[in-house]
Amino acid sequence: MAAKVEIYTWSTCPFCNRSKSLLNHKGVDFIEYKIDGDEVARDKMAQRANGKRSMPQIFINDQHIGGCDDIYTLDHQGKLDEMLAVNSI
Repeated sequence: MAAKVEIYTWSTCPFCNRSKSLLNHKGVDFIEYKIDGDEVARDKMAQRANGKRSMPQIFINDQHIGGCDDIYTLDHQGKLDEMLAVNSI
């Protein structure tokens, strides 16, 4: 079963685009919340992300992963595929 992946983004954020690129490369379906300028949505995201307001903020199965550097670190450590329930090729 595939993991539920959610990512909060801004359209002009290069780190958001980089994170989405990694997920797309892995063939992962994800829910994207584009919250450009929406402070109510950003406040909601921050509540879920332990107060973090930077972009992106990524969640896998409702677990806060963090941002772009965090998801790439998980990938380099070989932990991301396991979290995503994706078999490595």
